[in-house]
This record gives sequence, C-alpha cells and structure tokens, in this order.
Amino acid sequence: MSELLEDVIVINPLGIHARPAALLAQSIAHFQSDVYLLFNGSRVNAKSIMGLLTLGAARGSRISVSCIGEDADEAMARVKAIFESGFNEIKSD
Repeated sequence: MSELLEDVIVINPLGIHARPAALLAQSIAHFQSDVYLLFNGSRVNAKSIMGLLTLGAARGSRISVSCIGEDADEAMARVKAIFESGFNEIKSD
C-alpha cells in the first residue's frame, strides 16, 4: 500500500474552524484509507474534528495531506475538492 502526499492551501477567510473541520471530517469518514493532515510539525487524523481544530490553520496555510489505503486516490480527491471550495465559505459576487 502506497502513500499519497499532496499539499493544499487554506483559502477560506477564517481558516479551519469548527464548521470546516466538521465538513471535512464528515466528508471523508466513509473512506477506508487513513487520511492525515500535517501542519507546523503536527500530524492529525483528518477524520477527527478535534484533531483538525488543534492545527490552528489560518487562511493561506499550506497543509500536507497524506492518504494511505485502498481508496487513497478517491480520498485525496475529496480532500482537495473541499479545500479548493474554501469549505463552501467563499462567496462569489
């Protein structure tokens, strides 16, 4: 089993707070793969809301995403899509 490792950037104005943490954790909970976020020396399980909150990742933070498991490709795609959407907090005019 290989590990996928890619970087994402937090683009929503308030960073990873309670709502984005819940959205991310719930969106990837069904994947069998292990998904971890690495930021400023911390490694947390992306399926844990509390773990995500401990990152303290603000807007502009670059976070490494690690996915390990049979459905790692799909899990990585989902994580990247959530970050790219700004956790659905970006308003378009």
